Amino acid sequence: MTRPNYRAKEFAEQAGVTVRTLHLYDQMGLLPPAERTESGYRLYGQRELERLEQIVALRFVGFTLQEIKELLKAQALPLIVALRMQREIIRERRSQLDRALSAIEHAESAIANDRDATLWETLRTIIEVMKVEKTDWDWTKNYYTPEAQQTIAQRASTISKGDIEKGQRAWTELIAEVEAAAKHEDPASERAQELAKRWKSLVNEFTRGDAAVRDGLNKLYNDPTHWPKDFKRPWSDEADRFIRAAMNCQA
Repeated sequence: MTRPNYRAKEFAEQAGVTVRTLHLYDQMGLLPPAERTESGYRLYGQRELERLEQIVALRFVGFTLQEIKELLKAQALPLIVALRMQREIIRERRSQLDRALSAIEHAESAIANDRDATLWETLRTIIEVMKVEKTDWDWTKNYYTPEAQQTIAQRASTISKGDIEKGQRAWTELIAEVEAAAKHEDPASERAQELAKRWKSLVNEFTRGDAAVRDGLNKLYNDPTHWPKDFKRPWSDEADRFIRAAMNCQA
């Protein structure tokens, strides 16, 4: 840039963003202008351009604006840790797409073999998988402390794709069984207690006894009033009441 300062419109054109974006970044304290004129015009320079390039790069790999603001602070988590966490998020999204493709291929095979029962069951699985894929999970981070987020990310980096798929299948099968049991089983019955035991076991595989992770998970699933409008729990309210009652019987 040949001049030390540009007004917002000129700077936006140079940087390839909109003036509205600059105003938003200013309001968030993410990219304040270098200075303001007596008339109130925002002025930007080379230093602001370099910071904007950092913001754009971090946005490109999937960080939210609030996360970027924290990352650009001196006391924030090291960038390498944040990038590792983001890598695992992207890897999980890719895994979800792979599962969706596998389910679709299964459905195609079911159609070819005219296995109606298997077909509709598989199509339901596809719908649930795609719902998960379309959900932005960034909001769930608000329920976990930074330490818990880091713990989750570090564990995720050690889990193989095969283990992830195995866990996903275990949850899918268990939820289907809980949905069926919720319609006719007594939560105190032997069958219900067996399902509750399996449910707790899968939850423990995620928390691994870490109190911070467990607390975050509990806060998340006990705060439905603040969930995004497009988020839907993978099991019904009826199944949720049933499995909670079954686990309470074990307390």
